[in-house]
Amino acid sequence: MGKRIKRKRELRTISAPFTVSAPTGARIRDRARVDERDEQVLRLVGEHLGHHQRSDLARRISLGKVAAKDNQRAPRKKSLTAVSSSRWAGAMTRACEDQYQLSTRALFDERAFLRRAVRTVEKRLAAPCGQRSKSGVRGYPTRAERFEKQRRLQVLTGRLAVVEERIEAGRPTVTVGGRRLLKARHNLDAAQLTEQEWRQRWESARLFLTADGESGAPYGNYTITVDPATGEVTMVLPEPLRHLANAPRGRYRFSFTVRFNHHREKWLDRATANRAVRYDFVHDPARGRWYLDASWGVEAAVLPAPEELRESGKHLLAVDLNADHLAAYVLDVHGNPVGAPITIPLDLTGPASQRDGRLRAAISELLRTARAHQCAGIAIENLGFDDARATGRETMGRGKRGKTFRRTVAGIPTAKFRERLRSMAFHAGLVVIAVDPAYTSIWGERYWKAPLQQTNQQTTVTRHHGASVAIGRRALGHRARRRPGVTARDQRIVARRATGQALPVPRARGTANPPRTASTPPTGDQTRPGQGDQLALFPDPEHRSRGHRTSPVSCDSANNGQHR
Repeated sequence: MGKRIKRKRELRTISAPFTVSAPTGARIRDRARVDERDEQVLRLVGEHLGHHQRSDLARRISLGKVAAKDNQRAPRKKSLTAVSSSRWAGAMTRACEDQYQLSTRALFDERAFLRRAVRTVEKRLAAPCGQRSKSGVRGYPTRAERFEKQRRLQVLTGRLAVVEERIEAGRPTVTVGGRRLLKARHNLDAAQLTEQEWRQRWESARLFLTADGESGAPYGNYTITVDPATGEVTMVLPEPLRHLANAPRGRYRFSFTVRFNHHREKWLDRATANRAVRYDFVHDPARGRWYLDASWGVEAAVLPAPEELRESGKHLLAVDLNADHLAAYVLDVHGNPVGAPITIPLDLTGPASQRDGRLRAAISELLRTARAHQCAGIAIENLGFDDARATGRETMGRGKRGKTFRRTVAGIPTAKFRERLRSMAFHAGLVVIAVDPAYTSIWGERYWKAPLQQTNQQTTVTRHHGASVAIGRRALGHRARRRPGVTARDQRIVARRATGQALPVPRARGTANPPRTASTPPTGDQTRPGQGDQLALFPDPEHRSRGHRTSPVSCDSANNGQHR
């Protein structure tokens, strides 16, 4: 029987780093301290508009996949205008179209996920149980697991058929208020909610209080207007609720005022120039608070490419995102680590509002660190875990350990971290560079963990710090692997050839050699037979290689018997 030849596993192609684009919009929030009358009006308006908005969304979904000119927006808007106003109707039809397009893209993503999962299961089922196929695919280890995967394949195939049918008909399923909140109704104990608390959250999530901005309108929005000078807020009431108006022309003037402290100057620049600003009233039933959000679009900014950032000669902060902390390291333009490793704790347990606040706090600390070290940008991995989430149950471990690992991967907020970092870094004047995450943790541990620990003996260096160095070097265009001889445990004791520097700096010609230390190997025919040849802080021109003077004066002293 011939010897089986083990094929060498090829490394996958590593894509080039790129600069993360600047945010195309801004959104700020201020608290609306409403009284009983204001809250009553907001609820009546939100429930009235929400009811008609959901009816229009159902009508849009019934039309299916049609061209933009055939979505009947004009007649839909006309029917909504009779029960609200022209501007409210425009906001509702626009929101319905955006929701439909988003749901359609989600269907395509789900189809791709199911196809990858089905393909993975079919490949492993085609291999013999407990063996590998000719193509190298490993079969399932036991017959019991193989049987369970056959059943799972049937479930995945059925789900895929339903999704493809919905895509063909152009009718995605949309849950206004959120599918997760809807499912929590049947698991109130697990969600730690009472029926009344769930009902309040459900009704608040289905309110529609969104007013699109309009350039040329008073302060950028005619439906919901905020006076930049006084902070006074007024809103146009729908036609059936005009009897609640307390201001001219069917408007309601709220008792509270808003200021928008965050990015206030940018908001004032748009509001005072009558440029479009969108406003949204948001209710948080858990806290019993109302908020007013202001958002607007901005022009796309041209950010420097990674090559231009490298030519600037400034430092770069490389970050490795983990489940419970951020591991970072500062790198110079040549890819050499500078200073000590940086660890920023990241606690993602607890409610969603607390997790989001902790994520923002960690990013703020990251930006402060970058500014303290005068970094021009931040390098991160372009993480999505799309393939891992799609085929995780088939390729990311088995049993309890694999389930724990998959849960950890799914719990890392990669998309939210990337978007938060992109926005906050742009306003802080920093550039974000995304790199391919391939092999960064493996190479970081193999080539960088040990030397970094040798140079930082007072700090614990983990494989994640080594991964951050690999990420930063890849962002700067250098190889992620560490060449031998870059760093040594002790430059005075360990002799090594300096072949690993990222940028060799030649010594200036014509300069004198530096003072030789006791550990410096002798050159030429010089020897050191005695202890007299030690470190000289201020060497004289006398030659002391043999322990006596070689000048004519010293020779005369030796002949006359005058010892030193």
